[in-house]
Amino acid sequence: MAGNESAAAPGSARREQHWDPGRYQRNAGFVAALGAPLLDLLKPRAGEDILDLGCGDGALTIRLIELGAKVVPVDASAEQVAAARARGLDARVMDGQKLTFEAAFDGVLSNAALHWMPDADGVIAGVGRALRPGGRFVAEMGGHGNVGRVVAVLTAALARRGIDAAPLNPWYFPDEAEYRERLERAGFTVDSMALIPRPTPLPGDVRAWLETFGESFLSAVPPESMGALLDEVAEALRPDLLGEDGVWRVDYVRLRFHARKPA
Repeated sequence: MAGNESAAAPGSARREQHWDPGRYQRNAGFVAALGAPLLDLLKPRAGEDILDLGCGDGALTIRLIELGAKVVPVDASAEQVAAARARGLDARVMDGQKLTFEAAFDGVLSNAALHWMPDADGVIAGVGRALRPGGRFVAEMGGHGNVGRVVAVLTAALARRGIDAAPLNPWYFPDEAEYRERLERAGFTVDSMALIPRPTPLPGDVRAWLETFGESFLSAVPPESMGALLDEVAEALRPDLLGEDGVWRVDYVRLRFHARKPA
């Protein structure tokens, strides 16, 4: 797994998340499928210009194109952009916190990406610049309480190793009031916003999910200690997240919203 070159000292800064498209597809292919309700919320019309912010490997981008939209997919991960290009998409590497578009889109769609962008105000300002007057900003991200049990167990396991998990946490999970205030302060009108508890079944073992999404936490220990940490965390999560049917379900909570730039 990438990003495990060295151990982190207590209090050290978080590592950058590395995205392996093959691993992502195996362990998180459900992400694009569960983003389908965003298409109903955005209601893209044929010929509209849409920005897919945090496009990943482009699975949801293709759905937008099938609906007739003209889509520009962007992602901060060069690996994911390469995977999207392999699907025939004109994807671009771009930091969602530093968008460079000006009045180029009728809508911005983002699925499961904004919680990886801690500069929320930078994201919102960039989206505002990218949208034309009256444009829509539709997104779903991790919300307050998302993977709360996972974070608690990881934090405790790292603490037993003398490592502070707080600076390693890569995620930003706001509540409704906070994100609404950020959007409205930037001039958006919020048409709808909801915090949605959504325990999510995994395609395999929780260890694979942790390797895919928890890299910044796991990279705090030496590679030779990785297996022991994963086993310890999985065992602690078992009573809460492993069902009697043998399926792991992670405690997702999603924040979904529809906002508009003034006409």
